[in-house]
Amino acid sequence: MFQPNRLTTLLNIKHPIIQGPFGGNLSTIDLVSAVSNAGGLGSYGAHILPPEEIKKLIKNIRNVTAQPFAINLWVSNYDDGFATISETQFEAYLEPFKPFYDELKIDYPVYPETFYENFEDQVEALIEMSPPVFSFVFGVPDEAILKECKKRKILTIGAATTVDEAVALSDAGVDIILATGFEAGGHRVAFQKPAEQSLIGTLALVPQVVDAVPQPVIAAGSISDARGIKAALALGAQAAQLGTAFLACTESGTSNLHRQSLFNNKAENTVLSRSFTGRLARFIPNEFILQCENCPELPLPFPIQSFFASPLKLAAAKTSTMKFTSHYAGQGTGLLKHRSAFDLMDQLITDLSN
Repeated sequence: MFQPNRLTTLLNIKHPIIQGPFGGNLSTIDLVSAVSNAGGLGSYGAHILPPEEIKKLIKNIRNVTAQPFAINLWVSNYDDGFATISETQFEAYLEPFKPFYDELKIDYPVYPETFYENFEDQVEALIEMSPPVFSFVFGVPDEAILKECKKRKILTIGAATTVDEAVALSDAGVDIILATGFEAGGHRVAFQKPAEQSLIGTLALVPQVVDAVPQPVIAAGSISDARGIKAALALGAQAAQLGTAFLACTESGTSNLHRQSLFNNKAENTVLSRSFTGRLARFIPNEFILQCENCPELPLPFPIQSFFASPLKLAAAKTSTMKFTSHYAGQGTGLLKHRSAFDLMDQLITDLSN
């Protein structure tokens, strides 16, 4: 049987299993509750939600689980120089996307009031509701935010893609460090150097982070079964975060097409690209990624690229058009077996006991 360690005791969870938080409406309350009620830590990626929606979300999660859970936000909501753009710039940036909109027969987007939610407003709402855990990526929150979290007994988890980032999070007083290897699906959440210069594998990254910081460490990066969790624990981590394995479950917010593509995918069939959001992420490749990579005007920085690509993803999802869908996937897709979060948790817990 798994013996509680410093991290599981701190989080008040029974098993060293963390569900990766998914942005873009891929997280669901059902998934969070399934994982948390089974003794892991369910997580909800809330970075696209306005403050009032974050308050409602936390209230609704509390209605379905009395167990610990995490709410995840992005500290950095825009790339340098792209907090806003002019209407003239907007029209110029729209041009290379027009053929895609025309192909899907959808209207061109109009210039918005804002391109992103303000992190400071989001975290204020989060702190007001005081969820058990606040996890974050793409940076280190201000000292005042971390102090307020400690005051309200909100545990903090910060993501690092390098040892230096882990040390920065540690020095800031973050409670738990997530060491995420480049094999992981979704975004590469580097914040000190460009993501392309921060591609360290899980096997190399985790023990170095464990040696560099006093805080307990969570390992992440295409961990899909109990063997991966046991390996993470052997490297010195005290829990493992699973993303793609939970993304493939029916309780997640993924489409049937996305889930099926995960089960059909092979480890070598993923790519790192900025095509869908402007930030580097790992996907199952498709034509849109290829065309963006070959277009000199694209991709645009975050969140501008994401703003123009999102309507394409939504329209494609309605018609099951693979060309424009963003199918996030880690390199461990060949290990996927379960389509239910309940079955996955049950298997993980059973295998960890053996």
